[in-house]
Amino acid sequence: MRVDVPEDALRAGFTNEPVGTHTSRTIMLAELRSLLASVEANGPYGAYQSAAVEQNVTHKVTQSTRIKTLRHLRELYGLSCELPVFKALRSLWDADREAQPLLALLCALARDPVLRSTIDEVLAVPVGDEVRPMHLANAVNASFPGHYSPDVLARTARNIASSWEQAGVLQGRARKLRQGPCATPVSTTFALYLGYRCGTRADALLATPWTRVLDRSDSELRRLAAEASRQGWLTYRQAGGVTDVRFDFLERAG
Repeated sequence: MRVDVPEDALRAGFTNEPVGTHTSRTIMLAELRSLLASVEANGPYGAYQSAAVEQNVTHKVTQSTRIKTLRHLRELYGLSCELPVFKALRSLWDADREAQPLLALLCALARDPVLRSTIDEVLAVPVGDEVRPMHLANAVNASFPGHYSPDVLARTARNIASSWEQAGVLQGRARKLRQGPCATPVSTTFALYLGYRCGTRADALLATPWTRVLDRSDSELRRLAAEASRQGWLTYRQAGGVTDVRFDFLERAG
């Protein structure tokens, strides 16, 4: 199902228009890790460009492939702290390596509506059952009818399945089986923040597309949010049946 975000979210770095990244690439977790490890947290886009193209930190054979890789990474992540979505990702990235696969997926979901259109299809499959690429292709085609040829649609679906696998939501090479991802206080912070940037507040923050990706119950999400609050990533309070979540750290980081 197509999931569009409001105008305020677009200004924060979300995207509603398909960018085509997954027609030829995945979320490229390995390349993203190499790139972010090579640039200071508050570095400008030019530093990422230099690291990827001139220093070849993503380990590509040709310069043209380096340039394409950088372009796709920029499509999925922004690579500029002027975009609040990337600024938040960058502020959380080095805090917890275990959280990085979900951080990457969540940011890519915010910036790639084609990938985002498969959330329901993936999460509806019970843990242990197979997620078939043709079902992902059907989800993309239903959200963007006529946008892709059958061959491109099939390739896009395979890349999307690989992206979900890299994030730990699927597992397996030939057959992609559903599994529960590794949700941590850090990845929970980012999921809640993305919902907040879409204008969601209070209890509704625990039921956005972003928190659904964590695949945790309401009580588990509250426990993770409370732990994130204790660690200083956000402020979480629940009193008198009212939930209050604030993001002072992410708003002032950088």
